[in-house]
Amino acid sequence: MPLALLELPLFVLLPILYNRSFGLELAVIGSVLFAARAIDAVADPLIGQALDRTRERFDFSRWIRWALPVLALAFAALLLPPFRGSALVAWLIIISVIAYLAYSVVSIALQAWGASLSDDPQQQVRLTTTREAFGLVGVLLAIVLLSPEHTGKLAIGFACLAALAMFWSRWAPKPVSRVAAVNTGAGQARGAWQHLRKNRAFCWLLTAFVFNGIATAIPATLVLFFAADVLKADTAQSATFLGIYFLFAAIGMPFWLWVARRYGARNAWLIGIAIAVIGFIWTLGLGAGDHRDFMLVCAATGLALGADLAMPPALLAAVIESNGDRGAHEGRYFGMWNLATKMNLALAAGIALPMIGWLARAWSLEHVLALALIYAGLPSALKLIAGFVLLISPLPASTPVTYLAEKA
Repeated sequence: MPLALLELPLFVLLPILYNRSFGLELAVIGSVLFAARAIDAVADPLIGQALDRTRERFDFSRWIRWALPVLALAFAALLLPPFRGSALVAWLIIISVIAYLAYSVVSIALQAWGASLSDDPQQQVRLTTTREAFGLVGVLLAIVLLSPEHTGKLAIGFACLAALAMFWSRWAPKPVSRVAAVNTGAGQARGAWQHLRKNRAFCWLLTAFVFNGIATAIPATLVLFFAADVLKADTAQSATFLGIYFLFAAIGMPFWLWVARRYGARNAWLIGIAIAVIGFIWTLGLGAGDHRDFMLVCAATGLALGADLAMPPALLAAVIESNGDRGAHEGRYFGMWNLATKMNLALAAGIALPMIGWLARAWSLEHVLALALIYAGLPSALKLIAGFVLLISPLPASTPVTYLAEKA
């Protein structure tokens, strides 16, 4: 929950805060944040490797307890900077790098910890679904406080939730450890990455995850533009759209847990992809004033988001277990997984924003139509590709497409 509370402020609020409240140019803010995120993305696999190498004497919960205070201080320092003018740029560079790196340590450790707790696929679905549900609660809290005047409350709220998480983690279950596996040739840095590449199920799952992740990140990048330019919605209505989206993602988690138990995690994710595609296709027909219809779209795609959040980590945990890597290489797997997640966000912005202008020029389309096609049409195509890759992926027997036939 605390990690999710600071996601929207870090990625959405920070540029507005430093531009409107502190007077920095958007070009400067964008360059600084891009550099910080690039450093963070490259560091993710190295962080995962460090987690695996030190797990015998420094387990995942201890990494979390050490990194959370650093993250809380850095988050507060970003929201409440003591400098103005040119010194503020240096402050933003240094503190944002610290904040992103600390965030990565906590998030990778948390995901790897969950993957190491059980080899039961149903238990893994339960773990990831519960974790992502609490994360969505954190996102909803962030939406309520997502404005420059609430920066102090955001900093205090995160510090309190982080302290509670640190306290709770002392009594949480410990992961399985297979230290001998870490100390083999596969435990060396070069051998470890070759080990991941040789895992065919992981490569197929990662490919589906990347296509689906870009498809999900494009609407997230463009939703405020779509709401303002196509739907002619004001700021309050845009906040309502976001709230409905994340609310339905949160309340839909029990539904996805039931679907995964009944039909398997892969089939649950495929159903979520199908719901999202239907919602995006419906969006293509919306125009100015269609706010109620778009609320229904937000509810449907928000429900589908629950599957996007809960099922891929559960499938990854099954892939790790089937390859004999549970208790040895979870950190490396989730380090690469987090790198892919951040690349999805970067690629979404790099693809979507330029394509709107290109589409309008190349095909002589109005800006509103070009925006709608990139906002809804491109994600639909990418999600269909992701669904096809997922359908034919050689995933372990615990999460097969043939699950229904086996049950019958």
